[in-house]
Order: sequence, then C-alpha cells, then structure tokens
Amino acid sequence: MGIPPWILLGAVVVLLPIFAFIAVENIHRQKEQGTRLLLEKGAALIRSFEAGARTGMGMGWSNFRLQTLLSETAQQPDIDYIIVADTEGAILAHNRQDRIGDIHGGDLDLRAVSQSESVHWRIVAEPNGHKTFEVYRKFAPAGGSGMQHGRMMGMMGRMIGRRWQQGQTEQKDGRALIEPEALNIFVGLDMTAIESAREADTRHFLFMVFILLLIGFSGIILLFFFQSYRATRASLSRIKAFSDTLVENMPIGLIAVDTKRRVASMNYVAGSVLGLSETDATGSDIGHILPVQFQHQLDALEKEGRLDEREIEITVDDGRIIPLEISGTSLNDENGESLGYVLLFKDLTEVKTLRDEIERSQRLATVGRLAAGVAHEIRNPLSSIKGFATYFKERYRDVPEDQQTAGIMIKEVDRLNRVVSHLLEFARPIAVSKKPTPIKSLIEDSIKLIQQQADGKNIAIDTEIADSVVSAELDPDKINQVLLNLYLNAIESMDAGGMLSISLVKDNVKKRIEIRIADTGSGIREDNLAHVFDPYFTTKSSGTGLGLAIAHKIVEGHNGEIYPESRPGEGTTFIVSLPIR
Repeated sequence: MGIPPWILLGAVVVLLPIFAFIAVENIHRQKEQGTRLLLEKGAALIRSFEAGARTGMGMGWSNFRLQTLLSETAQQPDIDYIIVADTEGAILAHNRQDRIGDIHGGDLDLRAVSQSESVHWRIVAEPNGHKTFEVYRKFAPAGGSGMQHGRMMGMMGRMIGRRWQQGQTEQKDGRALIEPEALNIFVGLDMTAIESAREADTRHFLFMVFILLLIGFSGIILLFFFQSYRATRASLSRIKAFSDTLVENMPIGLIAVDTKRRVASMNYVAGSVLGLSETDATGSDIGHILPVQFQHQLDALEKEGRLDEREIEITVDDGRIIPLEISGTSLNDENGESLGYVLLFKDLTEVKTLRDEIERSQRLATVGRLAAGVAHEIRNPLSSIKGFATYFKERYRDVPEDQQTAGIMIKEVDRLNRVVSHLLEFARPIAVSKKPTPIKSLIEDSIKLIQQQADGKNIAIDTEIADSVVSAELDPDKINQVLLNLYLNAIESMDAGGMLSISLVKDNVKKRIEIRIADTGSGIREDNLAHVFDPYFTTKSSGTGLGLAIAHKIVEGHNGEIYPESRPGEGTTFIVSLPIR
C-alpha cells in the first residue's frame, strides 16, 4: 500500500499501550464489581437468614422449622451452601444434614471472625474444579433478652443433638443467663453465572478494544494518507501550474490530439499562428479546424510514431501562406497504449524574411564589388571621351551640327559619370559619424530644400513633430541625404499635386524614433514592394535605381530600419526607424 513501516510501528507504540491499559483497567473494574455484587448478595442472605431465625425463635418455632428455613434458603439456584459453625470450625448447621459435625474453615481464624462485625469473603475451589464465592462473618441471630438468646441457642443445640458448652452462670432478676459459645455463618454462592457474564463482558470488551484499536490504526493510516494526498495534490498543482505556464509561454506552437483525432489542447502561439481560439478549438475534430497540411503530417505521425523536423507551408483562413517547421511525437502511457499525439511547430515567416535579407545582402555585396570594379574601369575612359568632346566642340564652333553632337556627348558623359559616382558611393562602406542632432531642426531644414519643387507641382507639405523628441545620436548629413531622396521620390509620384506629410514620433518602450514620410501619389504595386531597395530597380524613366538602395544602406549604418507601406492609387508611406541611443 506504500505505507512506510515507521507509520505502522509508531501507531502500535502509541495505541497498543493505551488500549492495553484500558482493557486491564476495565477487566479489573468488572472483577471488582462482580466481587462487590456477590459480597452484597451474601451479606444480604446472612442478614435475611438471621432475621428469619430471630423471628422464628420469638414465635416459638421448633428445631424442624428452623432447619426447614435453612434448607429452603439454600435451595436457591445460585446458593451452594449455608453453614453455621463454631469457632473450632465444627459445623453446627448445614443445608446438607450429612455434613453436620464436619469441620469447615479450619484454615481461618474463626475466633477473630466471631469477634468482628465485618463481612469477609474468599473463593473456595472444590475438588471437582468448581469455584464458590464464600461470604462469612459472625452469626448473631438473637437481638432480644438473654432468655430468648438462650432458648435460641438451646434450639440450635437440639438441632444438632448435642449440648452447648456453657460458660459462667449468673443470677440476675431471678433468672439464669447462659452465654453460649460464639458462632460463624458461611454462605457459598455459585460463581458460574457471574463468571460467564464476566467472561462474556471481557470478550465483548476485548472485541471492542480490538475494534477501537483497528479504528485507531485506520485513523492514523487515513491521516497519513490524507496528508500524503494533500502533499501529492499540492505537488501536482505546482507541476500543473508549471507545465501549463511553460506550455502557454513556449515560443513555439503546440497542439495535442487524442486518439480520435480531436484537439485536446493547444497553446496561445498555436492559436495566434492558425487564427484559432483555444476554447473553440478544444474538443473539435482536426479536419474541421486545422489546415489540410496538418492532417497530412498527423497521418505520417500515426504511421511512423515520430515526426522529425520538416518544413511545410500552410494556408490559413485569410488566405495567407505561412511557412512552418513542424515536428511531432506520440503519447503513450506506462503500458505502451497510445494516448494521442503532440505536434510542435514554429512560424518561419521571420526566419524566411531574414534568409531573404541575408541573400539580398549577399547579392548586393556581390553587385557592389562588381560595380566598384566596373566603375573604376569606366571612369578613366569617360574623362578621355569628355576631353575629346570638348575639343571638338571648341574646334567646330562654326558647324552647328557638330556643336550639337559634341554637346550631347558631354552631357551623356556627365550623366554617366554621375551614375558611376552613385555606383561607387553604393559600393563604398558607409562611414557614419554620429553626434547629438536636434531632430526637429534637421527635418525643417531638409523640407526647405524641396519647398520650391513642391510649390512648383502644387504639393502641400504638412508636418507633425512630437514635442517629446528633442535630439538623437546620428549623422545629420547622411540622414539628410535619406530624407531628401524620400522627399524627391514622393514629389515625383504626385504629378497632379497632392499632400506630402512628414511626422515624427517617439516610442519610449522600444527606445526609437520614427520618421514617417507619406504622399498621396500613385503608390507602389505589391509585387514591387520587395524590390524597392534593390540597386538599379526603378520605375522612373530617368532614375538610376540607386537612391533607395543607398538610403537603405545609410539607415542600416545607424542600426535602424526603413520599410515602405503602399497600395496602388492610395499613396506610399516610408517609415524610417532609428534608435535614440
């Protein structure tokens, strides 16, 4: 039963002496009560016999009637004998007349008994093994005058056919007074009934002691079990709270499925990835709530018993495709019987984004190195070409066509040189020189540089700068270059006028500031959003496609982020997020 031996030993040590003491005390008390009962009964019989004898003597009974009184009194079923004997033990009267003249109580000091008023008792063992409870004391039936006492003693003497030994004789009032020898009376009571009752009571009490001892043992064991149950319950509560908290706060999704392919449990991450409520999902069939890809993985898990990590893509209810890394295992009890399955999965959206970012960075680094090499190779010939074009333009001033051709060559060489300069700037590592810069002044100064162009296209500029933003550690020239590039792109996207909104907010939790530049232009198509920072990607006929790539590189040099939000026909918003410190 899992009970420590010291619990049973302790229960025995504590309870057994207590109940043993109670049993001994009860048995002793029962014995005393039985002895007192027999003693009182014997004394009552002696008093009754004495009263009868005294009354009979007063009425002049014959010796026959007195013997009849003794015999009738001794015939009660629980009386073994009634004996009257002298101080020598000689039986003067007995309910069995054949015993008259025998000796009884020879081992007692009968003379001392005859001189005392106390009632005595003893247990006499018969030769056949029968025990008799004997009550004895001084026999004093006479209570009247000396003549009555004498007559009674004479009658007693005649009953046994002998003469009383007489003491001294005195004369008083003309009558003779005889002082007979003192007598003792013995009443033997049958102990069979009271012994049987006592044995029955003892057996009953011992049985009750055994029952109480059993109850005591059971109580101690139950108390131990209760304490163990409370401790186990508290331990299970702590383990459950720990496991529930652990499962609920795991950074990966968890779904437990029973053997009937119903959802037994799921944590918050699983619900948020799949767009499900734990309350609604629990108890539902997986075929009704989980994507079909999960059902395929569960089928594989049921066949193999284990599902190693693998990457899958699922389609949720809102149409999004989410990449997942999923694994699983079966749940079995101690007998090996299946209890269900557990599926663990991790959303790889961010991981995939980081992978794409790394690939893009690696691609850009390769392109940058290639562009730097090409730019150096192109720049030297460009100087020669521009020199020759300038020479021919000066030489053929009188020929308009040659002048025009030379001017186009110079113009294109300059444009190509700017492209090469941008390419070299993109390929060159960004050197950021940070210093405390007032953000509000930086934005206001940058707006002044494009104010004229915005007014020329009928574009209103709206600014909203939070007063809590004071300054930040950054390179003002580089950030000004980023802002100008974003301003000019926004202005170029609004051909028929519009609104250029510039706002600055501070996030105290993330310790960052956000500069949001929004326009009401034509917007960016969704398939182009992922490529706006790629070098040489542009939707403008005259653009080089390096402006946003360089802006992205500058922001990254500040440990910041830049990303667009746009819908075609509704405008575009570029968010520049920079750390405050």
